Amino acid sequence: MPSDPVQPRQRHPIPAPRLLLQLLLVALASVAPSMAAATGNAYLTATIQLPPPSGAKALCRQYSWACEGSNSANLTYPQEWRLIRTINANVNARTRSISDQSQYNRAELWALPTQRGGDCEDFALLKKRELIRRGVDPRKLLLATVLDRRRNAHAVLVYRSENGDLVLDNLTNKIRSWKDTRYLFLRMQNPQLPSAWVGGFKTG
Repeated sequence: MPSDPVQPRQRHPIPAPRLLLQLLLVALASVAPSMAAATGNAYLTATIQLPPPSGAKALCRQYSWACEGSNSANLTYPQEWRLIRTINANVNARTRSISDQSQYNRAELWALPTQRGGDCEDFALLKKRELIRRGVDPRKLLLATVLDRRRNAHAVLVYRSENGDLVLDNLTNKIRSWKDTRYLFLRMQNPQLPSAWVGGFKTG
């Protein structure tokens, strides 16, 4: 007499929400290390406090908005990014480059561009003012001094984005990460207190 056939084991399907959660956890585990490596140096990290650049010692008295620490505007990141790209390109296009020596008979003076134009820090100041006027948080807009790729003194505006520190530069309309510029960063406004300056940035 034949034995009773073995009944196959019934497989109970994993509920869809739990299955999706498991797949998500596996995916995150596989990309988390690379994401951490990619964002580890995304922001400039200062180690010391420094005095302001010689030409910027009166900056906060002359332009109070340049040292503001808060803003009630609530722009989305896409809105900010569109403004950043537009203002950077517009200021670069409409402002003529002229040295402080030619314009003021001084080696360095941080001021908004005149009708004659301005030099690198003047471009950065104008971009900062225009972006603040349009609602970008001033704590995300930090004036910085650098040595450019040829190791000449230069100034830029750093935008502290969701993805890292990006550089607005009068030498190019392309907005790059601070590392991609290959500049040597010397000083920058303190993100927590823009009236103060910091330096000694970590590069590793």
